[in-house]
Amino acid sequence: MAHPKRKISKTRRDKRRTHDVATPKAISICQSTETPHIRHRAYVVNGDLYYNGKVVIENYTAIA
Repeated sequence: MAHPKRKISKTRRDKRRTHDVATPKAISICQSTETPHIRHRAYVVNGDLYYNGKVVIENYTAIA
């Protein structure tokens, strides 16, 4: 079973983790409905479920 030969200091650990930051979600505006939504996700507008600017399900209701 592999394990480190020496303890890694808190400074070295924190230097490695400096780039582990959450990035904000990419938001787009639909060309057909002109509503903002998260990219590559389905979204609801006036009870209809849209994806790629097209109606996927009409009269959509969320279950959960």
